[in-house]
Amino acid sequence: MPVGNLLSPVVSSRTLGYVFLWAIGFGAYATLAVAEDYYIGSEILNTPSQFHAVLSLVLGWLLVFRTNTAYNRWWEARILWGNLVNASRNLAIKIVQLTELAPGEATQIQQTIANFALALKFHLRGEPSTLLPVDAPPGVGEAKHIPQELARKLYAWLGQARREGRVAGDELRAIDRELSRLMDITGGCERILKTRIVKSYRIFARQCVGVFLATLPWGIVHDFRMWTVPLTILTAYFMIGLETVAEHVEEPFGYDDDDLDLDALCATIHDSVVEIFLCSDRPLAADQ
Repeated sequence: MPVGNLLSPVVSSRTLGYVFLWAIGFGAYATLAVAEDYYIGSEILNTPSQFHAVLSLVLGWLLVFRTNTAYNRWWEARILWGNLVNASRNLAIKIVQLTELAPGEATQIQQTIANFALALKFHLRGEPSTLLPVDAPPGVGEAKHIPQELARKLYAWLGQARREGRVAGDELRAIDRELSRLMDITGGCERILKTRIVKSYRIFARQCVGVFLATLPWGIVHDFRMWTVPLTILTAYFMIGLETVAEHVEEPFGYDDDDLDLDALCATIHDSVVEIFLCSDRPLAADQ
């Protein structure tokens, strides 16, 4: 593997660049231990190496649990959005194949299904409803919970079609199975967004990392001398990196490098739904 591929992310990634600056700071701090060992020779600040052996074991378990917990949140969010892709496709297919669409309905339903993913993305990011496309159903922008309003409009259309006899009972249950998944997925994403890892645990992990790195140079300077500085930088980079990456990964709906690519997922849903409505072999409304 080229060395450039290992070093370039430190420059291009905002997260890794932030971690590297902290590691350099601890490396500068380690020069104090080296200077004290070479020029002063005092034993007051030196800590026994066994102290870091014990602390590193505890800290290792702590960081592993912290990272795994954060990654599980990220992976669950990815599964939920994968389910949203499947639910949107299945909903579009079932509506096209199992219902009789009145003139003007096909385009409106197609846009509503595609806009649901966009609305959920904006909802999770706390962005304004004005970012919705101009073809969004009227009145949606005024709702406090736009994904919920879009789902309500789909249910309103389904109920109207049922009363007009254009959807039978079995077809209604089949469509409802996919339509109800939209709000189930929304609730799962909101749970991840609003329920972060316990604050006390996050603070405790940072305190442990800070204590370990603050005492590390004084514990290894007698054995490694000048090598204490690069070893401290490497250790700080990996330990701070694990904590920082975990903190970013546990919130997967933003714009960071490690967040989910919600824009690409929304584009996939839009393209799939449009293709389903345009390429269906079932006769549709005249507006298509």
